[in-house]
Amino acid sequence: ITMLKIKLSRQGKKHQPHYRIIVAEDRSKRDGKVTAQLGYFQPTSQDKKVVIDLPLYQSWLKKGAQPTSTVKNLVERVKKS
Repeated sequence: ITMLKIKLSRQGKKHQPHYRIIVAEDRSKRDGKVTAQLGYFQPTSQDKKVVIDLPLYQSWLKKGAQPTSTVKNLVERVKKS
């Protein structure tokens, strides 16, 4: 059985990371095959910018996708602001 995870995929240059928030199979490589892209996270910007499509995120949760702890924390931050 393959499970779907909502996780971060690293992009960007050396020492300048930014991440895509993606839906992918739990066993797939970090930067491998992607099922859907939900948003992005820029930890290097002044305000640590997080953009996520919350309705799409909720729909993937209903379909059974499990977020990683980091993604859960980022979504909480988005909901607060």
